[in-house]
Amino acid sequence: MFELTRRNNHGVSAYNPFREMEEFERNFFANPFGSFFGRNDLAEFKTDVTDEGDHYLLEADLPGFEKKDIQLEVNGDTLTVEAERHSKYEEKDHDKVVRIERSYGSYSRQFDISGVDAEKISAKYENGVLRLTLPKKEKKLPEGRKLEIE
Repeated sequence: MFELTRRNNHGVSAYNPFREMEEFERNFFANPFGSFFGRNDLAEFKTDVTDEGDHYLLEADLPGFEKKDIQLEVNGDTLTVEAERHSKYEEKDHDKVVRIERSYGSYSRQFDISGVDAEKISAKYENGVLRLTLPKKEKKLPEGRKLEIE
């Protein structure tokens, strides 16, 4: 359902000189940077990266996305995770909409994978969580060799 706001239908209301300041304070603490950066909760989806010994595990919260709308790209030492959520309300349905709070659009994050074997990365998407297994590159020790004495 949608929110209903109560309104005082009395013709006269008492003047409160602090009303605007209280509303500003309430809005500021609800979203302190909203006025500077806009209100977009998914602009940067949340991720956790853990070191599992032989690999890193990257878990990204992407609730409400379909697997077909998530793209993974490796370019050099950079992993890009992009996701796009489409609105189900088209222009023709716009008159039915009472309230829209969910975010729609494209979201992207990039990660440095210089210490990862990019050829062996695997991905799984389940229950709104994208899990990437990022195997570490094997550290190669310099090969031993004999030195000639001059």
